Amino acid sequence: MDGIKYAVFTEKSLRLLGKNQYTFNVESGFTKTEIKHWVELFFGVKVVAVNSHRLPGKGRRMGPILGHTMHYRRMIITLQPGYSIPLLDREKN
Repeated sequence: MDGIKYAVFTEKSLRLLGKNQYTFNVESGFTKTEIKHWVELFFGVKVVAVNSHRLPGKGRRMGPILGHTMHYRRMIITLQPGYSIPLLDREKN
């Protein structure tokens, strides 16, 4: 998938898994509808909502040169009840 970089596993994203919401970092140029289409096509699920926010890049220094990393977008994708992304589900023990 070109648009989705990787899944995010933070305390908040693991808590959202219980609400059937999955968190991904995506390329900053993609829109919500494009990401919704990619997720539905790639994982075979139905998406109810897509929430996004843009995270700022971090400052970096390499010797005397100041620079920064690129900003990126994080999407929180809510699936319809009954659907799940099996690779990202926590094991239920």
